[in-house]
Amino acid sequence: MAITVETPGDTLLRPFRVEVPEADLEDLKARILATRWPEKETVDDLSQGTPLATVKALAQYWATEYDWRRCEATINSFPQFITEIDGLDIHFLHVRSPHADALPVLVCHGWPGSIVEQLKIIEPLTNPTAHGGQASDAFHVVVPSMPGYGYSGKPAATGWDPQHIARAWAELMKRLGYDRYVATGGDWGGQIVDLMGAQAPTGLAGIHTNFPGAVRDDVSAAVFSGSPPPAGLDDQESRLYEKLREFWATDVFYALEMATHPQSLYGIADSPIGLAGWLLDHDATSLALITRVFAGQAEGLTRDDVLDNLTHYWLTNTGISSGRLYWENKLSFFGPKGVSVPVAVSIFPGELYQAPKSWAEEAYPNLIHYNTLDKGGHFAAWEQPALYVDELRVGLRSLRSHHV
Repeated sequence: MAITVETPGDTLLRPFRVEVPEADLEDLKARILATRWPEKETVDDLSQGTPLATVKALAQYWATEYDWRRCEATINSFPQFITEIDGLDIHFLHVRSPHADALPVLVCHGWPGSIVEQLKIIEPLTNPTAHGGQASDAFHVVVPSMPGYGYSGKPAATGWDPQHIARAWAELMKRLGYDRYVATGGDWGGQIVDLMGAQAPTGLAGIHTNFPGAVRDDVSAAVFSGSPPPAGLDDQESRLYEKLREFWATDVFYALEMATHPQSLYGIADSPIGLAGWLLDHDATSLALITRVFAGQAEGLTRDDVLDNLTHYWLTNTGISSGRLYWENKLSFFGPKGVSVPVAVSIFPGELYQAPKSWAEEAYPNLIHYNTLDKGGHFAAWEQPALYVDELRVGLRSLRSHHV
């Protein structure tokens, strides 16, 4: 049954549940079992990409033991809705806290992530007293799927760039009746909350990011051009320059392919193993973690975690539609966006880069929290949910209405 939100110009929200036909799961299994494999890579490291042994181990588990219905049930345990914004259906989870004074938070995912990345943090955020926190730590949580991702619509025309998504997320929070809220994100989600912070829509009290847009313009220019580092960098800044140079030299080409020819990646729409090989190879640190997971080691992610996200992409056929966001984007991945609202920054050691506090202060004139964590990587909320939740609680505490 459809419901409406009691705001001026009521806008329809349609309740939604994930219900994957069994035939789709049987087709997935058959395609995995019918994979035509390449030969093994000619190196003993990750320099040629996702290793054959890792993907064969993944395929074996995916086809014989993995249970999508468990993930489906977890997603469906949270209230979900579809609403149309600027002509496109937007899917989102909306979980209200039992605590009346909860602070609304918009949680933004990235690529190759999805709402699956955020499932572990929803209950600790909405019900902190059951998860080591105080009632005063409570959040109402909204987790949208970006256009072209998951169960949101796939744009049929150009124009859904990160700035547009940032405006749409502000509209979503307004539509839900939240007149004061915060936003958090990493990867694309980090860029989008930065852009929300720059757009400063009415109601946005502040943002939290674990992917800060804080790399100085002169450093970015040197990284992208292959020039020597700017003069005067200290040891920490020099290490950051070298880390970004390495990423740009060896790891960024997936993004360049999607930024130029996303439509050419037909293989990831036709083959689940093709999709797996592509999505797993985001950055060297994350790929190394995933190879350890499928070699049987205990890590922040499990085999099921990895396959929940992969299967979500496969079943929604969003390998290519999600990649078009790189084509739409014309902004710097790492540079400042002109954020004026209060900002909390969390620095994880396995992230693509670790922005020093001085750069964060320069990029975010209203920096209210800066902390470096001892573990966690690019997919921080997914890998280290307890640390991520604590960063949100502590980092945004000063923005709660009873402090204002």
